[in-house]
Amino acid sequence: MKEYSTVAAVDLGSNSFRLQVARVEEDQLYPLDSLKDTVRLAAGLTADKILDQDACDRAIACLSRFGERLRGLPRDAVRVVGTNTFRVAKNSAELLQQAEAALGFPIEIIAGREEARLIYLGVSHSLPVSSKKRLVVDIGGGSTEFVIGAGFKPQQMESLYMGCVSYSRRFFEDGRITRGALQRAELSARIEVQAIASEFQSYHWQEAVGSSGTAKALAEILQLNGYSDNGITPAGLDKLRAAILKAGDIGKLKLAGLRPDRVPVLAGGFAIMSAIFAELGIARMSVADGALREGVLYDLLGRFHRHDMREATARQFMRRYHVDPVQAGHVGQLCIDLMRQLGQSLELDPKDALQHLNWAARLHEIGLTIAHSGYHKHSAYIIENADMPGFSKKEQAQLGQLVLAQRGALGKVATQVPNRGVWSQILALRLAVLFYRSRTDIILPEVRLQWRRNGFELSLSQDWLEQNPLTQTALEAEVREWNGAGQHLAMEKTG
Repeated sequence: MKEYSTVAAVDLGSNSFRLQVARVEEDQLYPLDSLKDTVRLAAGLTADKILDQDACDRAIACLSRFGERLRGLPRDAVRVVGTNTFRVAKNSAELLQQAEAALGFPIEIIAGREEARLIYLGVSHSLPVSSKKRLVVDIGGGSTEFVIGAGFKPQQMESLYMGCVSYSRRFFEDGRITRGALQRAELSARIEVQAIASEFQSYHWQEAVGSSGTAKALAEILQLNGYSDNGITPAGLDKLRAAILKAGDIGKLKLAGLRPDRVPVLAGGFAIMSAIFAELGIARMSVADGALREGVLYDLLGRFHRHDMREATARQFMRRYHVDPVQAGHVGQLCIDLMRQLGQSLELDPKDALQHLNWAARLHEIGLTIAHSGYHKHSAYIIENADMPGFSKKEQAQLGQLVLAQRGALGKVATQVPNRGVWSQILALRLAVLFYRSRTDIILPEVRLQWRRNGFELSLSQDWLEQNPLTQTALEAEVREWNGAGQHLAMEKTG
């Protein structure tokens, strides 16, 4: 991947949208500019998980401003990630289309554990190097991420569907804070945390660190009001609880360090943090400057330096699902060669296509660990639904589509294939799987695949076909399948 001297990350959180621009110097990033807008996207999520128009309008307006700041930066130098509200909103696809148009860059919707991984990456780069195991907690607007790791490597990751915006709306919508409402909020959060408590208890780590807005706001309030000397503590939270209950209304709460933009979501964030302290046995929590957007930048930097987490994930999945590396290598080499040929005749930019096709070829047989019958369906299901660090949900869906289409009827994906470039990837993978069906190191003739006028054309030796009648029969059936699906494919037999 080409390196850039300036990179940017955009974090589309459930509470705030944030943009960070940084200068690249070897393996280090130096901040150049940052923007923040308290969009409160999660506040527009209705009971049936539909984002209302006001929230969508706020998001588009913010992204239009961000788009102006990012204008002129290369596409590969900018990475934009959407988090919990984009994951759960039923109309997020519609918003996504408008959002990408306003911003001018593609948006990745990342899974909860991928969000946790990126948060840890950002936090670990903002702290002194330590051999201690750290617990990182990030209370966002719609979800809370938990990570245990050492150095720059996360080891245990979870994401829970609770956040400062959603909890503030659910338990303190009118701004009133009663003892009963606060107890219900804390109890609800404790129940959520109990599901992961055994894996994140204090005996699994030596240091607790909070990141993002809620943790920073709580730490600042506790310190400035004399409730805690250093970071967040149980005693400090108890004093803040008393102050919140005494005020009785979030609008009447007067505390040093309480910023106006944090007031509407303070009670929900406090309830979640209090529950986390209680369930995980935390005695003290420090606060880090780094968070998701810094993690996105360092992950992007890793791709420049060939430390792409997606590549590590592909290798790990091959080991986990006992993929035959020789067969995957044969299929991968041939389909990449065929795709390169198509890229020339179709004048495509093959970079991303080749990368995704390579991963699809290496993972196309992971479903064999479940069953041989319909293994391509099992493979696609695993790819689309597993936690795959480094991959966005969109990338997983694209890989799943390729793997699903590797064999069988094309009708199952025909309505989902957006363009000729994806059809080219599908054809290259299907032909590679077909040629290496015997799973042997066969000697192939010269195979040429091109786009001519209005369809695909496959050319190979007639003599070789006559010597390999099983493959010839399969190729003839493949031609019929493509033509039956409305995608023209012709086979030319050369002398």
